Order: sequence, then structure tokens, then C-alpha cells
Amino acid sequence: MAVAYTAVDILAEHGIAVNDIAKLQNAGYNTVESIAHATTRKLCDVKGISEAKVQKLKEIVKGMVPMDFKTAADALEDRKALVSLTTGSVELDKLLEGGIETGSITEVFGEFRTGKTQLCHTLCVTCQMAITDGGAEGKALYIDTEGSFRPGRLQAIAERFGLDPGVALENVAYARAQNSEHQMELLKMAAGLMAQDRYALLVVDSATALYRTDYSGRGELSERQMQMAQFLRQLTRLAEEFGVAVFITNQVVANPDGMSFAKDSTKPIGGNIIAHASTTRLRLRKSRGENRICTVYDSPTLPEADATFALGPAGVCDATE
Repeated sequence: MAVAYTAVDILAEHGIAVNDIAKLQNAGYNTVESIAHATTRKLCDVKGISEAKVQKLKEIVKGMVPMDFKTAADALEDRKALVSLTTGSVELDKLLEGGIETGSITEVFGEFRTGKTQLCHTLCVTCQMAITDGGAEGKALYIDTEGSFRPGRLQAIAERFGLDPGVALENVAYARAQNSEHQMELLKMAAGLMAQDRYALLVVDSATALYRTDYSGRGELSERQMQMAQFLRQLTRLAEEFGVAVFITNQVVANPDGMSFAKDSTKPIGGNIIAHASTTRLRLRKSRGENRICTVYDSPTLPEADATFALGPAGVCDATE
């Protein structure tokens, strides 16, 4: 799978001092693309980088990163380079037209015990498989905000797919986010790791939980939404820059607008901020026994439809009768 980014170290060949490159890396700018896509104001915020240096950087990267118009035919060719990660369920993969797409954000939401975290764990293993087997031949990053990560589960999933459990665990980088600021800081670290090795998946389980607890009450709502928007913008950048599948889970709350005739009495947290950031939104709900139903809630390419899958000891699998 082609990797489309250029490491920021190359700027040394264009007259940028090595210590300035180190400052950019410390601030989370590990690729030439990340500098090209950042605003001048954001780059001026990097400690030790003056406005004159920012202008010089912008001039250099302008010639290295294409940011002008392209034809729809070229855009279609670009999309063909994207791969999909198998979910472990044939029906679910069919619904998603191949699986979880790389290069964009997929959000999955639902009530407790609907299979959100199980799906995260399964993808951490399947992303390591060969492209011909529904993988992306890359490693996984897992940001856990609620303490729900279970490495033992990864071993069972790896065995199911015929991978070495020890190697599968080594290929998953895990971090527990302690607060929403730390969660944002972890994305900087993630960018550094992705610039050094081939990663195919970034999981955030859950993306909204810490924002809910760190910013409570109506008085902090606008600040919460602003910080969440910054976090999601960063996730979008990582998905596009490194071609990884970003997979985030979200919680639901009671929908005050949910009349008795409404399809569902719950709605995902985050409002329009998270709705606009996520490319594909999936709703999970319980069915009989270990069976679960996945609905395409919002997607630019997938039709609204349902698929039934099951949760087993070795992750997401096909539904049982």
C-alpha cells in the first residue's frame, strides 16, 4: 500500500536548520504535508519558530505538496488506492462495501455492550493482515479513554485469524488518556510514530468521554465543542496524511426530541461537530443473544441499510441463528 507522506527531515536539504526541524517535530509536525496543511498562525505558535521562518517554510513546502485543483478522474484514481479493513463479519463487510475505509474517520456509536470496543479490538488485528485477506499490512494505535482495552482479547483474535499472538500484540501501540488535554497530546505522539513506521489504524475509544467529564455544564459547552473540534480536525489530518483508518467510538444520550414515533430514543454525543468530522457513521444496537445490528447512519458512499453480526470470544464474527 503506497504511503503518500514525506518525512519533515527532508527540509534540512532545503536550508532549514536541524534544531528548527526538531522544534517542529516536538510540536507534532512530522511530515512536510502537516506543515503545508497547517495555518501560518498555528505554525507561529511553535516555540522558537519566528514568523519569518514560518514564511520560509511555507514557501518551501508549497512546491513539495500539491494543494491545487485536480480533475474528478484523478480524484477517483486516488480513491482506488484506499484499502478497507475487514471487520471479521462477512455481512458487516458487505454492508460497508469491503470494511472500514482507510484515509477517513469512521465513527461507531451505540449503547453500552453493543460491540463498539469489540470492533476496535478486532480491527487492531485485522489491519495487520495481508491486503488480499482484508488487512492493510500495518500496525495499530489504540487510545483508550475509559479503561476498556483488553490485550488478552487481541491474542484470541490473532489466533482466530492465524496470526502469531505475540507479534500481533507487539504491533499494537496502546496509551491510556487521562484527560482531554492528554488525549490531544497523544495525537502528537501518534503522528511521530506514524512517521517512523507503517500504521494502518488509529482507534480512539471513546472520542467524547473525557470531553464530557472535563467540560460539564452549559457554561462550558462552547469550550467543550471547540476543543473537541480541534481534536477531530487533528484526527482528519492524520487520516489523510498517513492514509490510516481512524476508527472512533462515541456514546449516546437520551434524545429529548425523541417523540414516541421516533426511530430511536437516543442520539450520539457531540452534535454537529462530530457529525461533520466523521466520514462514515455507524449505529450499533442489540439483537438476540450475542447478535448485534449495525446500521449505516450517515455516509457519502454507502446506502442506509442494516447488517447483523455477532460478538464472540475471538472478536466480531458472523451472526448466529
